[in-house]
Amino acid sequence: MKEVSGGVCAPKGFKAGGIWCGIKAGSQKRDLALIYSEQNCTAAAMFTANRVKAACVLVSQEHIAGGKLHAIIANSGNANACTGEAGLAAARRMAELAADEFALSPAHVAVASTGVIGVPLPIAAVENSIGALANSLQSDASGHAAALEAIMTTDTRMKGFSVEIEIGGVPVRLGGMVKGSGMIHPNMATMLCFITTDAAIDRELLDASLRSAVRRSFNRVTVDGDTSTNDTVIIMANGASGAPRITEGSPAYETFARALEDSCVKLARAMARDGEGATKLISVTVNGADDETGAEILAKSVAASSLVKAACFGADANWGRILCALGYAGVEFDPGRVNVRFKNAVGDTAGEIAVCANGGSIPFSEEQAKKILSGEEIEILVDVGAGNGSATVWGCDLTYDYVKINGDYRS
Repeated sequence: MKEVSGGVCAPKGFKAGGIWCGIKAGSQKRDLALIYSEQNCTAAAMFTANRVKAACVLVSQEHIAGGKLHAIIANSGNANACTGEAGLAAARRMAELAADEFALSPAHVAVASTGVIGVPLPIAAVENSIGALANSLQSDASGHAAALEAIMTTDTRMKGFSVEIEIGGVPVRLGGMVKGSGMIHPNMATMLCFITTDAAIDRELLDASLRSAVRRSFNRVTVDGDTSTNDTVIIMANGASGAPRITEGSPAYETFARALEDSCVKLARAMARDGEGATKLISVTVNGADDETGAEILAKSVAASSLVKAACFGADANWGRILCALGYAGVEFDPGRVNVRFKNAVGDTAGEIAVCANGGSIPFSEEQAKKILSGEEIEILVDVGAGNGSATVWGCDLTYDYVKINGDYRS
C-alpha cells in the first residue's frame, strides 16, 4: 500500500466539489458538498446507533438498502435532525436535486448533514445553488479539498486519505474524507465519512470489510462521550480500475480489507487529535485481557474518563485515575496484576516511564513523567495480566476550550 494524492478523487471515475450556499447565517465557508461517480457504484454504509436519527440518516438508510449509489450530497451548518416531516421532505429534496442534475434516480443518491440540531434546513439555499454545486465538480485534489471543507464544522484540520494497492497486478485506489471533532464517542462511528474506491467488489464483501474496519477504527474513538444523531460512513466502489473482481476469502480481499482498515485507523486518529479544544492525542492500549472485546471495553473506559483526560491536559501522572476507570468498565480482571506506563515517541518530550506495577505505587520521576505527558501524542499502556486480548482506543485531553466551543455552539 502506498499513499497517493487526490483523496476521494484519487480512484478512477470519481469527482467532488463544494460551494457556499448560505445554509448557516453569518458564515461564508463552503457548506454544500457533492461526490459523484461517472459509473453506478456498489455501496455500503453504517449509521448512528442513536435512537434519535437525523432526517438525512433515515433517507440514506432507505437509499442504501438497494446497494447502489451514484452520488452523495452533504451539507454543514445544519444537522436537519429533530425537524419532523419537513426535515424528511428536505432530505429527500436534496437527493432529488442532485439526481436531476445527472439524470439519476434519487434512490441512488445518499444524503448527509451536520451542524445544529433542531433547526429547519433552509432547503431553498440548496435549490438555488445545485447548479453551481454540480459545476464545481473536479476530478483531482482540489475537488476533494472543496468537498471536505464543505462538510467541516468545528474541525480545525482537514482529515483525508488516498492510497493505492494492487489487485491482480492492477493498481486499485481508495480515497476518503472525514469530519468530526465533537459529539464523538464509540457507537458506530461518530462523524461523517465518505470513502471511494475503483475496486470491483460485491456488496456483501464491501459491507463486511466496512463493518470490520469501523469496528477497529471509528468505534474506538472517544472525544466527549456523546454519540451524534447524524453519524454516517458510506463507501462507494465503481470498479473503474479494471482490476479483477475481489472474491471472498481471496488474498485480494485481505489486501483490500487491510488497506481499508489501516486508512480508517488513520482517520480515526486524526479525529481524536482534532477533538474540540484538544491539545493532545491520547492512545490507550490495553494488553493482557481475556480477549480483544474485553481489552477494548477497558481501553474505552480509560480514554473516556473525564478525570484521565483532564490529568493528561495538565501533564499530571495521576495513574490512580486510570485504575479507577478500569475498575468500573464492567470487565473482570485482577487489580493486583495491573501495570501502567506512559509513553511519548514524538520530539523533545519523547520517553517512556512505568508508574504502576502489580496494582500499586512504584518509585518514578515526577519530572520525567510530566515531560512525557507534556507532548502532543501520549500513549497510556496498560497490562492487566489476564490473557492475550489487546486493543487500542484513541481520545484526547479535556481542556478549557472544549467548554468554550460548546457553550456557544449555536451562535
